[in-house]
Amino acid sequence: MSEEFPTPQLIDDLEIRPDHDKTRVAKDLLAGTAGGIAQVLVGQPFDTTKVRIQTSTTPTTAKEVVGNLLKKEGPLAFYKGTLTPLIGVGACVSFQFGVNEAMKRYFHHKNPKGVHTLTLPQYYACGFIGGLSNSFLASPIEHVRIRLQTQTGSGTSAVYKGPWDLIKKLKAKGALMRGLGTTAIRESHGCGIYFLTYEALIAHQIHKGVPRKEIPAWKLCTYGAISGTSLWLMVFPMDVIKSVMQTDNLDNPKFGRNTVAVARNMYKEYGIKSFFKGFGPIMVRAAPANAATFATFEMTMRLLG
Repeated sequence: MSEEFPTPQLIDDLEIRPDHDKTRVAKDLLAGTAGGIAQVLVGQPFDTTKVRIQTSTTPTTAKEVVGNLLKKEGPLAFYKGTLTPLIGVGACVSFQFGVNEAMKRYFHHKNPKGVHTLTLPQYYACGFIGGLSNSFLASPIEHVRIRLQTQTGSGTSAVYKGPWDLIKKLKAKGALMRGLGTTAIRESHGCGIYFLTYEALIAHQIHKGVPRKEIPAWKLCTYGAISGTSLWLMVFPMDVIKSVMQTDNLDNPKFGRNTVAVARNMYKEYGIKSFFKGFGPIMVRAAPANAATFATFEMTMRLLG
């Protein structure tokens, strides 16, 4: 890289200038929003299928769920509740990536000069804090999305007339933040693994002398796919518990009101397999959705400079 004509760099590249770019945070958030929108558009059909399986009261398969959705509710049913995640996941991913990038800058300041990548524990810590912070946004957004995804009625027969009607009803019952603790556990450890995996793969390229901005798109997609798969392998049972909590009866929850009680009752009634309901669709979703997320994030950052 020429010292006379420096090109815009992303965090962790050979030149780190967080103090010179006053718009850095805004750029991080904007790129994160773009990544989140890409994630929703690619992953929503898989997510709807996963949620229907996780919350079904009778044994079912992805094939049966997809068939019933197409037959009874039509193709657009796969995008039920999409407005909420399109806005919400965009905000969540924006916040995740924004906090992660801010923490990376923090550790770069702490590390010795001339070291252009962080340690693996530092990458995990960045993602952990980003995920934990994001859980306060993700929990209510996912609660609204899941109840809309699992609602089978439509028109006048629908219990909830849309996102805002549902939000008002959840707030009235003091249930909007139901599942926050479970979400926090999933998001913190999950995002720790997520960003650790991705950034370790990026750092490997940097150590080989490839500037971050020159890593090809296909590699970004591959790294994103690997990272998303790693995340869900680590936290999937916690996601099932959260889904059960957020679709349970609002007044008298059948499975309990906290993570431990819900997990205990799920195991008692359905056994260990209950913690892996919907595993297939979410693992199929993980690769393309997160490939799109990271590739879009990186490309947007390159455009923004």
